[in-house]
Amino acid sequence: MKVLLADSSQPQNLYEQVAERIQGLIQEGTLQPGDRLPSVRKLHQQLSVSVSTVLEAYRLLEDRGLICARPQSGYYVKHTALKQPDEPKPSTPPWQVYAVDTSLAFVVYAAIRHPHAIKLGSAIPSPDLLPLTSLNRLMGQAIRSQPDIVHAYEVPSGCETLRHEIAKRLMDAGCSVTPDRVVITNGATEAVYLSLKAVTQPGDTVAIESPTYPGLLEAIETLHLKALELPTHPRNGICLDRLETAFKKQQVQACALVSNFSNPLGSCMSDRAKKALVDLLNQYNIPLIEDDVYGELYHTGTRPKAIKAFDTEGRVLYCASVSKTLSSGLRVGWAIAGRYHHRVEQLKMVTNLTCAIAPQLAVAAFFANGGCDRHLRRLRHAYQAHIARMTQAICEYFPTETRVTRPNGGHVLWLELPPEFDAMQLYHEALQHNICIAPGVIFSPSRSFNHCLRLNCALPWSDRIEQAIETLGLLSKQQLARQFLARTGS
Repeated sequence: MKVLLADSSQPQNLYEQVAERIQGLIQEGTLQPGDRLPSVRKLHQQLSVSVSTVLEAYRLLEDRGLICARPQSGYYVKHTALKQPDEPKPSTPPWQVYAVDTSLAFVVYAAIRHPHAIKLGSAIPSPDLLPLTSLNRLMGQAIRSQPDIVHAYEVPSGCETLRHEIAKRLMDAGCSVTPDRVVITNGATEAVYLSLKAVTQPGDTVAIESPTYPGLLEAIETLHLKALELPTHPRNGICLDRLETAFKKQQVQACALVSNFSNPLGSCMSDRAKKALVDLLNQYNIPLIEDDVYGELYHTGTRPKAIKAFDTEGRVLYCASVSKTLSSGLRVGWAIAGRYHHRVEQLKMVTNLTCAIAPQLAVAAFFANGGCDRHLRRLRHAYQAHIARMTQAICEYFPTETRVTRPNGGHVLWLELPPEFDAMQLYHEALQHNICIAPGVIFSPSRSFNHCLRLNCALPWSDRIEQAIETLGLLSKQQLARQFLARTGS
């Protein structure tokens, strides 16, 4: 194998650099399935790195499903490594405004609460991947050291310490905000709801990605708004040309999207597209609700900028939370609403006055002591590895026509099967095996994407998870086979 020189100037850890370069050799075909990798000692000598660094690199590649260890023999490229299925095509939703009905999504998500279900349908991290022990300790410290504060009302905008830490972290997203412009909310869900309510009236139409996440649709429905789905690319995000057309025709009064590693596609807009979007917002005086809950879950490189980073006139209402990174149950989120700040703050006060103080203090302490960044590095590696393993399992077990997204961040995969496939039928059949999936129809007010589904990769990989994917693949193949026989009359 070609000698690789580690670059200490790169922001990645040294073992990540080694792993990335070996993965590159596999992707390029230099290392073929079945090839033996250099021994740990040999690679240690070639790269002038420690033995432990090489071992960590090999373990990371094992986690990604690219290599395997053979006792008394060494490490080998897996035969199933790096199969890359085709990607889904950009969506082509009908050009029509829809009233939103999320009743089906409530039915689907009710099954996820079953204690024995394999929860592949919810975009919720496994508690095993979250820093719950540290957060519990920090919350206990806050309760013991500041009992009067944690049992008192806070101002509607939330704990000043947490707002200060959030403002500092947002510098990595390219945003320059002051703590007094941050409003703490009960998760990103409330942040999005309050932001939508601040900029719309009942009957207004909101431009959204297609597909989009059910939580946004629930907020739109609750506020008696309507939705216009716009074509969306699985890598690059929403189609700005169609969005401008909607602006020109005065068909929408607001826009709402996930800019970085969207749910469910995993798309991430480029900086150029984000700036162009803000220019459109300014030109047509349209507010945008940006949900950046996945922004810190990039798999490689550096954190992508938020759309808010390009906002010079305060039209972007930025929403995020720790639900996908630290804890879903603490319900700590925030909104930075620009020119709509006072309206959002007022709505927060009349909706539920304020958020619980102890969780805010725990999250603030976790941000401040450096524990969050260490945790996020591990979490990104885990999500990247789980997505790679899930993709390989889909390639192995699902019908060959299955298309799968290739997200560079987040923890969900979007699968597109042949047009005649019925994901709701798969949903019901999977439930009989205690497997929960999210059928594509719940991600669209037009009930499109019935041949698609979303899978959650924020679960530690296990034989049980692989067995579930194998079962889903078998059920999918059986459904398509039955449809083929029915068409041909066989």
